[in-house]
Amino acid sequence: MRFKGIAASDGVAMGKVYLFEKTELIINQESIQANQVDAEIKSVTEAIEAYKLDLENRVVTSDAEAGVRDAHIELVTDPALLEMVTGKISNDLNNAELALDSAINEMAIVFEMMDDEYLSERAADYRDIGENIMYKLKNVQPKTLSTLDDDYIIVAEELTPTDTSTMDKDHVLGLAMNLGGKTSHSSIIAQTLGIPAVVGMNDITSKVKSGDFIILDALEGVIITDPDEDTVKEYQEKFETIKADKELAEKYKFQEAKTKDGKALEVVSNIGGISDLKDAIEEGAEGVGLFRTEFLYMDSNDFPSEEKQFAVYKEAAELLGEKPLIIRTLDIGGDKGLDYFEFPKEENPFLGWRALRVQFDRTDILRTQLRAILRASAFGNVKILLPMIISVNEIKTVLAHLEEYKEELRKEGIEFDEDIEVGIMVETPASVFVADELIKYADFFSIGTNDLTQYILAVDRGNDKISHLYDYFNPAVLRAIKQVIDASHRHDKWTGMCGSMSSDTMATYILLGLGLDEFSVVGSKVGQVKAIINNSNLAEAEKFAEEILAMDDVSQIRKTLKDHNDNFVTE
Repeated sequence: MRFKGIAASDGVAMGKVYLFEKTELIINQESIQANQVDAEIKSVTEAIEAYKLDLENRVVTSDAEAGVRDAHIELVTDPALLEMVTGKISNDLNNAELALDSAINEMAIVFEMMDDEYLSERAADYRDIGENIMYKLKNVQPKTLSTLDDDYIIVAEELTPTDTSTMDKDHVLGLAMNLGGKTSHSSIIAQTLGIPAVVGMNDITSKVKSGDFIILDALEGVIITDPDEDTVKEYQEKFETIKADKELAEKYKFQEAKTKDGKALEVVSNIGGISDLKDAIEEGAEGVGLFRTEFLYMDSNDFPSEEKQFAVYKEAAELLGEKPLIIRTLDIGGDKGLDYFEFPKEENPFLGWRALRVQFDRTDILRTQLRAILRASAFGNVKILLPMIISVNEIKTVLAHLEEYKEELRKEGIEFDEDIEVGIMVETPASVFVADELIKYADFFSIGTNDLTQYILAVDRGNDKISHLYDYFNPAVLRAIKQVIDASHRHDKWTGMCGSMSSDTMATYILLGLGLDEFSVVGSKVGQVKAIINNSNLAEAEKFAEEILAMDDVSQIRKTLKDHNDNFVTE
């Protein structure tokens, strides 16, 4: 039997099932008396402190795990959490367990309602810390995966970041979960550790039992139960191919990206913070093509100060040295909110008050960030990237503000890169149509294929009903990408890509042929993208791209790309 889910961490695994069932927590629903308030507040405060101590003492083996631990420490020490819990005890006379459970649920629901997959998955982090504090509060020892007696494929309802951070990694062949998404912290840890994972399987826990032999295909997002001999043989061969691909990626990840006929390209990475940057450097990234600064704002209790932002940007610049650090200005709104800033209710938030549109109305936010970026530019190869630009007037407005802030810093005697480059995110049809005009005022383009695809195709990428229509291999999207790249080249400038398409190795060859100059990818894909580039001939790739652009059927395009990738030879 085959059961479909979401491929969250590439790879294939075969082995015995370990069905992991969490320790059940039954929440006390009884109200308390007024004279019990102090005692309940004391107990929940001690539970929070005990869990914080556990986090601080947790041994981590990767930057991804360290990032999860640090994020959880920040969440658990956030005064807002304790204030919400104690408020429910004091005002509503909830007992400590009920107050904690209610507060965590409210916080998690806020994130779950967000359309952005990465942000909605942060709800799992709140539920994780709530669960661990509850164990302390109830004095219950939870079940863990920290000691396994053999190699297993772990099957569970859901694995929290704590479960994956503390599991016996030497004995985990793969992960399969009923719940979860590709951008959950558990999935990110699995990706970092190279453990195959399939999530979002709905009820896989009811289809298997401990000891069953199964195949986990985290390339196709499939679990196969009771496989026959032919299927086992097929996957043994696939496993060897994957192993060879990983060895190839290891071989190329620290090499320069250059085609056989001499075209040099940049393979850089997308990051959300310093932990991501360290991971990317270890994977061979030649810089940062997209620093998503919104996470710095989301992790704060108020708009982060110039000094706080400067410290982060400076650290990133120093870690990279001469390698590029492209910092995107605050891209908030749409599906991304801030707890401390109220956005108006909008019928179409993706088309509404977001990104630079917010900062044009709140120039204090723009000034703080641009000054911080300018100051950091004295410590490395820093560039600025502007999101959601749709007109020449908008970039001219930003450049005018930038000159104003440069003059402020000159008067204050603060050093910065006088010639700091400013680029534009191309993510709307408008920016495609006026690319030739925009590039006159910009130093480079960076194509954001996630939004560009949904805007060009009029397909909400978060709507399951029409998700099959969302496809960046659609001829309209490919032709838009070509138009943008050509516009930059006509003006002797360059175009990169920071959307999901750039990390898709099935797209690497066609993007090379379309003329893309820079690939900004997830860290784990750096070596694979470099391997394809280094084993390609640019002239041949350009001819291939011409053939693809002449096609009018996305299924034909996908088949042609797959056939090419299946027959692609690397050395």
